[in-house]
Amino acid sequence: MEIIDLNHVAIHVKDLAASAEFYGEKLGLPSMPRPGFTFPGAWFRLGAYQELHIIDGRERDVVADKRGTHFALQVASTEAAWAELERRGLRPHSSQTRPDGALQFYLDDPDGHVIEFCQIAHLTHG
Repeated sequence: MEIIDLNHVAIHVKDLAASAEFYGEKLGLPSMPRPGFTFPGAWFRLGAYQELHIIDGRERDVVADKRGTHFALQVASTEAAWAELERRGLRPHSSQTRPDGALQFYLDDPDGHVIEFCQIAHLTHG
């Protein structure tokens, strides 16, 4: 078996409209066409090839934490990303440096899913 790449991350949400606004308008992820499933949801592009699939209808609590269940988005600059998220009315938290030098911070979505933003040290620009 040959694994080629990570195709998508799927999260279950309570309010599709609120989550679509958060990921599409607040985070600025481009929306994608979604096949005609029998259940509501929305798809967004993550970088060049990966996707985020949000699926409506969650009834249970989200269990997520920066040291547990989360997904990470690589950014060119955590400082610029933090500032832009604040400008958009969001509240990033927990800025830190990993032992390998990567910079990280976190943001919670409307359901409590944890999103990490990371700047990889060896890819730092400037």
